[in-house]
Amino acid sequence: MEELVSAQHFEVNFDGLVGPTHNYAGLSFGNVASLSNAKAASSPRSAAKQGLAKMKALHDMGMVQGVFAPHERPDINTLRRLGFTGNDGEVLHQAATQAPQIYQAVCSASSMWTANAATVSPGADTANGKVHFTPANLTNKFHRSLEPMTSGRILQAMFANSRYFDHHLHLPDNEHFGDEGAANHTRLSSNYGHAGVEIFTFGRYAFDSSKPAPTKFPARQTFEASQAIARLHGLTDETTVYIQQNPEVIDQGVFHNDVIAVGNKNVLFFHEQAFLNTEAKLAEIQQKFGDEKVHFICVKTSEVAVADAVQTYLFNTQLLTMPDGTMAIIAPTECQENPRVAAYLEELVQRDTPIKRVHYFDVKQSMRNGGGPACLRLRVALNDDELAAVNPAVIMNDSLFDRLNKWVDKHYRDELSVDDLRDPQLLMESRSALDELTQILKLGSVYPFQID
Repeated sequence: MEELVSAQHFEVNFDGLVGPTHNYAGLSFGNVASLSNAKAASSPRSAAKQGLAKMKALHDMGMVQGVFAPHERPDINTLRRLGFTGNDGEVLHQAATQAPQIYQAVCSASSMWTANAATVSPGADTANGKVHFTPANLTNKFHRSLEPMTSGRILQAMFANSRYFDHHLHLPDNEHFGDEGAANHTRLSSNYGHAGVEIFTFGRYAFDSSKPAPTKFPARQTFEASQAIARLHGLTDETTVYIQQNPEVIDQGVFHNDVIAVGNKNVLFFHEQAFLNTEAKLAEIQQKFGDEKVHFICVKTSEVAVADAVQTYLFNTQLLTMPDGTMAIIAPTECQENPRVAAYLEELVQRDTPIKRVHYFDVKQSMRNGGGPACLRLRVALNDDELAAVNPAVIMNDSLFDRLNKWVDKHYRDELSVDDLRDPQLLMESRSALDELTQILKLGSVYPFQID
């Protein structure tokens, strides 16, 4: 009993490290920011350093912070599967000249958004008491559907101890089981180590076209996929809630639920247009949560319009419990620069809720590609034994921060255009960087070029 009382519990954020070929290809239909910045020049070095600065700042605030490795891009293996032949340089040239849209897709920088890497259920919720990981299949977008196998290998290298961690294969690669990972999943609990309520938000029913669905932009997460994840993770009906995203906000550019809602512990922060059947679903969440009050913080359209929420990523913020027990919002500087959103946040921290502070971070390189602070992180609730079983080389500290910044300076270009992606030298630079990174993070061989 004393062991249980003394156990500590953490929510660890594993942020995606931006890769050396970070670029703006505008590939994501339904993501307003991604499309509006298509073809602009990017700065891989600045992007990586912005992400590292945010990780280090959260570490300095007393949070446990991890690093999630990027993927290899361009994806030569996929180009070979699609019929391009010859040495690597010839494959790149053929694809870039004969099928430039396919080529841009296999160069995508999207793996940086680790909220889409997987769905994670902590041991307090699962039938066997282990932390469960299921990589997202991301079938709705070709460029993202290339990610699950590598994401799975990286996760297995980070969480390798089978006594504490269970890894599942991603769901079948079919739109009926479209799964976008933690971007459509959140968890509420009185304490990270206590059994909680896992909330799966979905955009449509795959097998019932009579149900509501968006008409302009795709609904990427299906009800059936969410149910499958819950089954794989050994969750119970008593602690699981399925809630449909409002099709109208999907059609306004809210491509994932984490663009319109975020939760942490006993707080759910969301826009009034986020869900269907909102009142009934909030009542279900409260009933399954138990006696403790859930703080449902609903932002009215009159306070912040959906367009402003999408433009600033007000809800694609991180909601964190700080060491003193209060909560803080980690927001992009775009929220600070929008008068309506800034005024709302200034007023919010004065209310009688656990949210008492807002910290602003410059993550513009990510924002321009369609992802805010919450997109950049995968949340994993762990107790102290589980944390001790995590690969220690991926946990942020002063030494790792310095080493990764030097690694970025050594390998990353300051500016990259879409045309630069055709350069075979860039592929060699990227592989050299990633090979060294796997040694820094002690991941072993996780990339196809290392395995093959």
